[in-house]
Amino acid sequence: MKTAKPVKHVSVDDLFWKKYKQVVAEEVIPYQWKALNDELPDTEPSHAIENFKIAAGESSGEYYGTVFQDSDIAKWLETVAFSLRDHPNPALEERADEVIALLGRAQAEDGYLNTYYLLKEPNNRWTNLRDNHELYCAGHFIEAAVAYYETTGKTKFLHIMEKYVDLIQQIFGTEEGKRKGYPGHEEIELALIKLYDVTAKDQYLKLAQYFIEQRGQHPIYFAEEKENRKHIQTEPTWNDDNNINFGLGFEYQQAHQPVREQKEAVGHAVRAMYLYIAMADLAAKTGDASLLQTCETLWEDVTNHKMYITAGIGSAVNGEAFTCQHDLPNDTMYCETCASVGLAFWANRMLRLSPDRKYADVLERALYNGTISGMDLDGKRFFYVNPLEVNPHQKYRKDQEHVKTERQKWFFCACCPPNLARMIASVEDHIYTQTDDTLYTHLYIAGKVNLNLSGQAVEITQTHRYPWDADLSFSIHVTEPTSFTWALRIPGWCKQAEVKVNGEAISLDHLEKGYAEIQRIWNDGDVVSLHLAMPVERIRSNPLVSMNQQQIALQRGPVVFCLEEVDNGSNLAGLRLPKESLITEEFSENLLGGIVKLTTEGYRVKSSTALYSSEPPELVPQQITAIPYYAWCNRAKGEMRVWVYES
Repeated sequence: MKTAKPVKHVSVDDLFWKKYKQVVAEEVIPYQWKALNDELPDTEPSHAIENFKIAAGESSGEYYGTVFQDSDIAKWLETVAFSLRDHPNPALEERADEVIALLGRAQAEDGYLNTYYLLKEPNNRWTNLRDNHELYCAGHFIEAAVAYYETTGKTKFLHIMEKYVDLIQQIFGTEEGKRKGYPGHEEIELALIKLYDVTAKDQYLKLAQYFIEQRGQHPIYFAEEKENRKHIQTEPTWNDDNNINFGLGFEYQQAHQPVREQKEAVGHAVRAMYLYIAMADLAAKTGDASLLQTCETLWEDVTNHKMYITAGIGSAVNGEAFTCQHDLPNDTMYCETCASVGLAFWANRMLRLSPDRKYADVLERALYNGTISGMDLDGKRFFYVNPLEVNPHQKYRKDQEHVKTERQKWFFCACCPPNLARMIASVEDHIYTQTDDTLYTHLYIAGKVNLNLSGQAVEITQTHRYPWDADLSFSIHVTEPTSFTWALRIPGWCKQAEVKVNGEAISLDHLEKGYAEIQRIWNDGDVVSLHLAMPVERIRSNPLVSMNQQQIALQRGPVVFCLEEVDNGSNLAGLRLPKESLITEEFSENLLGGIVKLTTEGYRVKSSTALYSSEPPELVPQQITAIPYYAWCNRAKGEMRVWVYES
């Protein structure tokens, strides 16, 4: 397999993403710090910091929050680590150091670190891996420790987590006397591989491999574990009384089969993403062809059968889960923010395994649509669920009470806001991968990258106003002529592209898995120009997606658009967009932080007094306005719709 390495030394100077990164640095990180310390008025308390203070003996009280409350702190620390790369902040770094020191004081002598069990069930560690997220929380802290070490060079956090992992190694494995369990919510697997990357300690890779390989082996560990809990005094678990995993069986945790036998994405969507990320990482490290094939099979199932146009996944509120192929309802759907973030991370890992446009296209779709829709433009309100349709009937329906018509300040289960924040803060990690002599450009995000190719230092600067403008420019800086291959992704949505080097056109007759590969000796000052035509496209669903029949969605470049009541009036379902209507695009600098707005002439079905009628409806002319989906609900509360009826 042709694997590529991530490229780390990337700075962002991008019209679109620099704003988001600045919002994370200046608004989201301080806002979430207040949330973690219960300092937000009229907001669901977190108690996450207080739990650690109690565990460290520095405060009194009882544990509060979900069983995975610790992970909110871990993701906050990871976001801080990423943000410090391009927004150095000594005061923030000092605060992070203080939190890390608190973790160290709360850590048990043997290395254990989980406040739920330290405070609430100290004698019942590892008795409910299925539900209680011990290994999941450990994984998030490992990820945070790796990120903090890579940014600051400080080792204290890393040593705290290595001590914890040493304990976990003593507990789990196939050896005599060890538990043969694995996490109910996957996360530690991918984190251990990151820990292996920075420490080069083989035992971490082997432990990750154990957790992946052991999953789904028969007899199912979770069934044995449940039986064993009958003989100990433990807190009641929500899952034992919930028809076993929302009626989904062990598919809920992707534990129904060994991973190599899994051919279809099932169960809780976020758990699935974290497992698939770890499987891809392990395949890359070990060269395991069968594991790679499993990843590819699961990728095709998710992206060709179970993914929304916004890159939302997990269509069912029951279990926050995948359902069957082509079941993609727009008003009852779930599409948890974390699931789209996980999909973006998985796409990133698949690109390391095989530079292929199909992975980068999904990565880009997730980044510009189904992830950032989970946060207000000012970074102070959040969606857990990302609907593709909001209508007046939802507030009356029990089966749709999970769909919120406006973003919330915080959540009792607050996994999504910090997950989104860490993705935005590290968006530059998704732009490039490289081999010794080839640079792959997967995303077009303006800024600068420094790397070594063919043994020489190379600097490349992207300059453009993507995703709004179609023209991009790249300048090369080398100290001496350097031979390397530069592979530029030609997006799948782009039907007309042009590439020039110093004004000379490059043939695009043959693309290598969607990439234009330019092999040459590069000189200082060389300029590559890229034109990606992005007219507004009318996108139609596969006919098997029954709920979208006779409807279209509007997409321009990587950005999916939607209609809002504030622009179009109520009853958006009554709008009709004629096939021949000309769609006008206009960049509005002062609207929603600067967006391309679409307008066209259409019709509205005139309302009638009769509930049913044999008469054809009367159509009244009306202008239709569309804005990017990610920016909806930043002005006025109201209806929203991605799919529009075409007449």
